Amino acid sequence: MKRLPLLLLIVALVSLTACSKQNGNNQMEHGGNGMDHGSHAEKDPTSAAQSTSAVWKLSTEKPKPNTDTDITIQIQDNEGKPIEKFDINHEKKMHLIVVSKDLSFFDHIHPEYKGDGKFVVTTQFPNSGDYKLIADYVPTGSSATSQSEWVNVEGDAPKLAEITPETSFVKTVNDIDVTLSFDHLMSDMDLNLKFNMVDAKTKKPVTDLQPYLGAVGHVVIISADAEQYLHVHPTDEKAKGPDAEFMTKFPNSGVYKIWGQFQRNGETFIVPFVVEVP
Repeated sequence: MKRLPLLLLIVALVSLTACSKQNGNNQMEHGGNGMDHGSHAEKDPTSAAQSTSAVWKLSTEKPKPNTDTDITIQIQDNEGKPIEKFDINHEKKMHLIVVSKDLSFFDHIHPEYKGDGKFVVTTQFPNSGDYKLIADYVPTGSSATSQSEWVNVEGDAPKLAEITPETSFVKTVNDIDVTLSFDHLMSDMDLNLKFNMVDAKTKKPVTDLQPYLGAVGHVVIISADAEQYLHVHPTDEKAKGPDAEFMTKFPNSGVYKIWGQFQRNGETFIVPFVVEVP
């Protein structure tokens, strides 16, 4: 009878050890194996690890320049089921960036959500040639996601413009002198982009910038080969000038084009710069 408590204690310790080992293995598989983590997301539509894809459809297989083209973007999960809910991100459920292959053309438009994961927008391409479409969206319960698609616009395409790094980061747009500066410029390192704005005539600081999509401005950055894409929001969304600052990180060395988007006096204006990142 005296041996019974000792026997029960040994059984309890063995059970706890086995349970501990099992929990450790589950945690390793869940955290260390992206496929397992993604499978969990498919079954749970609110999971932060949810994986989605986009199916693109144009109203014509051969879009023409300067002609209305309907673009339909169907967002779905890995099983092909429509994603139903999306978060509002800077006043919109989807931001669609359109750029030409040489990055000389840039447009930022907002497809309308039709339900069942379907977004639709009508736009025009200015010239023949290749264009990249990049859709930004946030499935409810998940993180910001982007999907892209190349589109060819039929006809004789103009010669591609060279994407040449600039040596001066001062430009005048809409009677505003805009100066772009960096605290440092290096790949794979957090850095601060600062747009400083002064009135081109009076040289007085501009302090009346208006909210654009709920913030002082937005910045889109795309690498020269159009493979790297960054959509950056301001560190102080309520700023009104003369400075608008953005924190970002260039993933690799190389040439990038930067578009700053702002609004003043009810008019949106875009300031482009081309930089070379060491």
